[in-house]
Amino acid sequence: MSSPFLTAVKEYMWTRRYAKRTIETYLYWIKYFIHFNNKQHPKNCHDQDVEKFLSYLSNSMNVAPKTQAVALNALHFLYKDFLKLPLSLELRFNKSRVQPKLPEVLTKSEIKLFFDTITPDYKLPCQLMYGSGLRLMEVVRLRIHDINFNFNCIQVWNGKGGKHRRVTLAKELRKPLKEQIRFASVFYQRDMRNPAYNGVYMPFALARKYPSAKKELGWHYIFPSNRLNEDPQAHQLRRHHIHESALRKTVKQTAHLANIKKQVTCHTLRHSFATHLLQRGADIRTVQEQLGHTDVRTTQIYTHVIEQGANGVRSPLSDL
Repeated sequence: MSSPFLTAVKEYMWTRRYAKRTIETYLYWIKYFIHFNNKQHPKNCHDQDVEKFLSYLSNSMNVAPKTQAVALNALHFLYKDFLKLPLSLELRFNKSRVQPKLPEVLTKSEIKLFFDTITPDYKLPCQLMYGSGLRLMEVVRLRIHDINFNFNCIQVWNGKGGKHRRVTLAKELRKPLKEQIRFASVFYQRDMRNPAYNGVYMPFALARKYPSAKKELGWHYIFPSNRLNEDPQAHQLRRHHIHESALRKTVKQTAHLANIKKQVTCHTLRHSFATHLLQRGADIRTVQEQLGHTDVRTTQIYTHVIEQGANGVRSPLSDL
């Protein structure tokens, strides 16, 4: 990283065990803020400059409320934790009020067509996103011991917001998952014979609490990368999980090949999971727990999807 200041922020976050994605996101918004203020050092800016920046994101860039909130969180961290110059609790800026779009949902026939078309290498991760409602990063970060075959469930650790939850596991995925675990075990056995291999990445303080766990099979990723990489934080040789960008590209390409005329992303599979559960009569609280939503109002967006379709208001045309 060319900027000494941003490098210092990055190192500060690394030492405090921030997630890699959080570091990248915060650095993006901090850099954006610095450029917005004609490259002034952030310590020479404060409340009014932050207010102008956040209002600019709303007025000129028309960002979504969640995007503006992430930018505010990044600057709050910068001033409170890094510069030790906390922002005012009463910042006055124009808040984004862009109406959220209804989620794109695939029909059951489109889901079947999608899975009939997708390449076998990425079929199982996508089946987990649709079959268990997992987010993209929750899928790629799954570890072998997260699968409970006895109770047909998956343990999700440190999902969005740092929350843990258990989700359903379709019985149809038991056999493919066991085969995938055997595949991951081949990598594991090969790596254990490599004297330079230092085990899998362990989250937070678990590496100190369980020093031998990093070389246990259960802690290794279900979907391992094809090659070993150096841990950017510890500078040690490890095997990471598959890269999420490859999965994103595959989902888009599959939708195109299947001639599905919708904007299909990895999250579309999760949206479809929630909507199809509700269509089958599942209780909204159950769906909320499966998705890991803190507020049931977030889950209720899927009821709007159903209501605006064939299950909603009867058209007067039907009475003619």
